[in-house]
Amino acid sequence: MSGADVGASEKTKIGTLTVRAPTMDDPWLWLGKGWRDLWRTPAVSLGYGAGFVAIGAFGTLGLWAAGLESLVPVAAAGFALVGPILAIGLYEISRRGECGEPVTVHDLLAVRVAGRAQLAFMAFLLMFIYLVWLRAATLLFALFVYGNIMPYSEFVAFALTTPEGVAMLAVGTVIGGVLALITFAISALSIPILMHKDVDAMTAMSASVQAMMDAPGPMLLWAWLIAVLTAFGVATMFVGLVVVFPLIGHATWHAYRSVIAES
Repeated sequence: MSGADVGASEKTKIGTLTVRAPTMDDPWLWLGKGWRDLWRTPAVSLGYGAGFVAIGAFGTLGLWAAGLESLVPVAAAGFALVGPILAIGLYEISRRGECGEPVTVHDLLAVRVAGRAQLAFMAFLLMFIYLVWLRAATLLFALFVYGNIMPYSEFVAFALTTPEGVAMLAVGTVIGGVLALITFAISALSIPILMHKDVDAMTAMSASVQAMMDAPGPMLLWAWLIAVLTAFGVATMFVGLVVVFPLIGHATWHAYRSVIAES
């Protein structure tokens, strides 16, 4: 039985797609299936995760070398905003595993995409949201520290022990949380939809948002699991993301297969 056969009783039609409302058990099932996919092709999946971790590490070193190490947490937090589009190769691995097809590195460089232009639009949209987050965070930083760039150790002390720092964290958390929720709602399922089905970006985003509206509990649980796992990966100096990123990517494919079907 494929993931598309598992669903709840409530169904909503969005264009040519049918959105099945997931249950509270489903996010855990998605993680379990993602874990099996991860270890079905560990070299490819972990290599994929390691590649993006390496890119993130170079970016972090660049900020550190430029004396902007206090912006590292901001850049790391934004990773979750663009993660859905970066994981497209992981969706392909899971799709091939579902069909019993072999997986090679070449397959990740030539992913089968049903709607390339629509997927490119989604990539642009997610990057735009990421840039909005970076701009908002830098403006907050400039406002609360009066434009002074400080070393990382001083920045941590400022953020955790001063009223201005705590206020900056509170406001930044609210802004980041709102952007993250919007991003999750429109992209939780839309990227694998556009990769697999020939629909437009608005239909894909509408289906993703509809799943959130039909089953807010399970979808928010899924968002929470992604946030916790990503935070763990970042807290381990990004090393944990070598496993966490492919795990979430594979699980996202199964979330899509569980929730979305053609009418």
